[in-house]
Amino acid sequence: MTFFETLVALLAVAILLLQVTRRMRLPYPGILAAAGVGVAMLPGAPTIPIDPPTALALFIAPVLIDSAYDFPLGAAKRMLLPLFLYAVVAILVTTGVVVTINAFTIGLPLAVAVTLGAIVAPPDAAAATAVLSNLPVARRVDALLKGESLFNDATALLLFGAALTVQARGGLDTETALRIGFAAPGGILFGIAFGFLVSRLRPVTENTVGGTLLQFVYAFATWLIAEHLHLSAVLATVASAMTIATLATVEDSPRMRVHSFAVWTTVVFLLNVVAFLLMGLQARRIVAAMSAADLERAVSFAAIVVVAIIATRLAMAFLFHALVVHRHRRGHVLAPFNRGETLLVGWAGMRGLVTLATAFALPADFPDRDLVVLTAFSVVLATLVIQGATLAPMIHFLKLGRQGEVQEELEAARKSLAEAALSRLEPETGAEADALRIVYKDHHARASREPDRTPSDRRRNLAMAVVIAQRQRLEELRDADQIGPTQYLELQEDLDWKQLSVGTDEERRITES
Repeated sequence: MTFFETLVALLAVAILLLQVTRRMRLPYPGILAAAGVGVAMLPGAPTIPIDPPTALALFIAPVLIDSAYDFPLGAAKRMLLPLFLYAVVAILVTTGVVVTINAFTIGLPLAVAVTLGAIVAPPDAAAATAVLSNLPVARRVDALLKGESLFNDATALLLFGAALTVQARGGLDTETALRIGFAAPGGILFGIAFGFLVSRLRPVTENTVGGTLLQFVYAFATWLIAEHLHLSAVLATVASAMTIATLATVEDSPRMRVHSFAVWTTVVFLLNVVAFLLMGLQARRIVAAMSAADLERAVSFAAIVVVAIIATRLAMAFLFHALVVHRHRRGHVLAPFNRGETLLVGWAGMRGLVTLATAFALPADFPDRDLVVLTAFSVVLATLVIQGATLAPMIHFLKLGRQGEVQEELEAARKSLAEAALSRLEPETGAEADALRIVYKDHHARASREPDRTPSDRRRNLAMAVVIAQRQRLEELRDADQIGPTQYLELQEDLDWKQLSVGTDEERRITES
């Protein structure tokens, strides 16, 4: 099988598994990891070399842009202390634990051990988000997990880059130390400046396919330029995305937003599929090349590392809980999580795409590369399967789900939006304003009534029936050759927007799983 054939096979399996995970409410990254291994082990699966400099930009930059653009700056400011602890302190502690384990077991060189620690230290929020989208928990827990996955990547990759540099140069000199020290602040400043520049270019390409392509060009360009300037590419990417999101206005094109969301959701999912396939292929090659003794040594070391990083994450969560409780008693504003939420945060430490991508980025001549890559993949696979599969049962057991509260918040927000519309219509007169008032009064009342009993519900059902009738007539016109293909597609899109505008929330939403 060629790489393309293998990729098509895995995508087909991934689509099938998505339907299974959606019905069983399992996080899809864990199932995807297992599928990647399974497809890679098929007879005839190809061995594909990965260009290390390309791996980080290809796999991480789009994911960071997608997450950072939607992450509110207000949440980062409110949760500065927990984000610092989980995104910086926890990464350094976890790396230190891996280095210590290495010193007492297989004895890799210090720079190699630090590199491995930086690779396996940062949790990935993708698996947790896949569960929490179906089982919402407290907003601050959700914000912490998503914010942590943004900023811990920066810490881990700074550490990763520093360790690689020290390993390549044979030590830490003054020039290297200065470059490492300037990487973080320089990356943030560059990201903000580049975000301002891109935000000025966006209106030129609004509502065009080129506008969507510009988003990907800017994502990769931010990363690549920052790397060439020896700055933190992660912080530059996150800072640029947050800058663009901050500069966005309510007058931005909704058509562009809808199109971009669909494209980015698909691309990020595709990157996950490809990453797990490539790692599975690498793992197969490494296992095949190792002797029985080396394989036993690697598996034993990987198992110890898996247990250690899970235990370290839990310990950090409860230590932080104790710290916040102490500060709260002394009058500080930040309220502590309850014990159940603390346990959930500690257990939601699955490793994923970032760990895979950094393992890919190791140079081919890196010392003990096969052992490091195999350990990294073992950590990803074990945490996704063990922790990811047990998150939902844990939420149920600890009674942390808040579906009822989320629905109430949604209904209250819808009422508030309807009130804003009615307030704007208040000074207006005429039949048009009266008709709109009726619509928004229905929206305001709908949240507290039974479904399908409000005038807006009846109007929606009637409007849906009308659109279906229009679709049937459009098909008849095309079959009778009374309309050209271009005009057919234009009218079909018009009907799509009409149908979406009157459809239910579920009909308008596209989900990962």
